[in-house]
Amino acid sequence: MTDTTRIWTAALLVIGDEILSGRTQDKNVAQVATWLNVQGIRLAEVRVVGDDQGAIVEAVNALRARNDYLFTTGGIGPTHDDITVDAIAAALGVEVEIHPGARAILERYYETRGGLNEGRLRMARVPAGADLIPNRMSGAPGIRVGNVFLMAGVPSITAGMLDALTGTLEGGLPVLSETIGSWVMESEIADLLRVTEQAHEGSAIGSYPFFREGRTGANFVIRAVDPAVLAECAEALLTGIRAMGREAFPGGI
Repeated sequence: MTDTTRIWTAALLVIGDEILSGRTQDKNVAQVATWLNVQGIRLAEVRVVGDDQGAIVEAVNALRARNDYLFTTGGIGPTHDDITVDAIAAALGVEVEIHPGARAILERYYETRGGLNEGRLRMARVPAGADLIPNRMSGAPGIRVGNVFLMAGVPSITAGMLDALTGTLEGGLPVLSETIGSWVMESEIADLLRVTEQAHEGSAIGSYPFFREGRTGANFVIRAVDPAVLAECAEALLTGIRAMGREAFPGGI
């Protein structure tokens, strides 16, 4: 049964020197956040660390302790610098082992691709007691151990792993949103935003100012899990902005 009151949260740990150096631009944050929202889980925080075991261990233990779920992307490939499995095993205090199911998957996948060599077999290594996340794209599975999910860094492969997890995690209701835009300075409307949010329990209003066409404006994103609360809060904000003598644009500017 879906819990309509509890807020379920997740953290994302992005792993890889190539992200921090700027050689690779991360695309997983947006897709993980969007997917989690549909599962009724909110992405509460994101951290990026390099290929350093100590940094990964520290981040894993901090993030998994204060969230319902922790997702990691990157560092589970066949090369020597893919250390995510070792780091998470260390964080959890368990050994690393070859998962027989993962080995069988890789043997089948590489049967016509040159066979399973030592590097490829590294992708069958898991923290002891882990389960597998199916990967229909490249053979090598993702890994689930407790509330920690290890996924590939390649966004298309990550997407497939998320698809395989769809509907399997406990969560609440998905967060709904509506956007209202206005050519108004954020400071002029701060009190209205605060009062409107407080008057509609279960809502949250984010303010995103911009300078465009030589003018200052802002888009206001209202979020709620209850569609009725969302509609009422949006209508109240629209009315409030127009009462100030300003135009308000449903859908944003």
